[in-house]
Amino acid sequence: MWLSRLLVLLLAALTLAACARQPRQAVVRTNDIDALMYGGATVPTARTVAARVIQATPISEVIGGAPYTLDSGDKLRIVVFGQDTLSNTYTVDAAGVVTIPLIGAVNARGMTTAQLSGAIAGKLKANFIRDPSVAVEVDTYRPFFVLGEVTFPGQYPYVPNMTVENAIAIAGGFTPRAVKDRVTVTRKFNGVPGRTALPLRSPVLPGDSITVGERWF
Repeated sequence: MWLSRLLVLLLAALTLAACARQPRQAVVRTNDIDALMYGGATVPTARTVAARVIQATPISEVIGGAPYTLDSGDKLRIVVFGQDTLSNTYTVDAAGVVTIPLIGAVNARGMTTAQLSGAIAGKLKANFIRDPSVAVEVDTYRPFFVLGEVTFPGQYPYVPNMTVENAIAIAGGFTPRAVKDRVTVTRKFNGVPGRTALPLRSPVLPGDSITVGERWF
């Protein structure tokens, strides 16, 4: 009897040891399945892709998380490679255009720097240069305005990553009669101005008009 019990115990011990040596089954995620299907390459997540795009995109292309579009008052550095007479700093005028030698006025309002680069290259290729290479970047952003109940209302140069609170500080701060928890911002969307109430932590974009209201009590 005792011999039978000993054999049972030995068999149980061997079974447990074999189970312990077996590798634990991996949990396969969707990205892992895709990687296996496409040759074992690591498939980046959406967050990784977004981070790479932001890191690779200059500040002149992205402000406040959206593509930056040009408008009146922006100063641009335009370089036409191999054409020193065309490479210069240009200002987007009140009509929303930049005027470049040889090709004249080119619409810039509502365009990104990449789109404007393509438009300039297209005009040059159509008439003057066989294969033009054009680069456009923002040299100076158009100014913003602070109006209403601040110490020094007026026009101020834009600095990237500004908030409404920063803009009010630049304008000398609130007057004693100011509404201090929100402002009204006038901002253009596709060339059409719109007004909205924003808290002080909201970002400021080039060309914004910030109006600080007056308290009535």
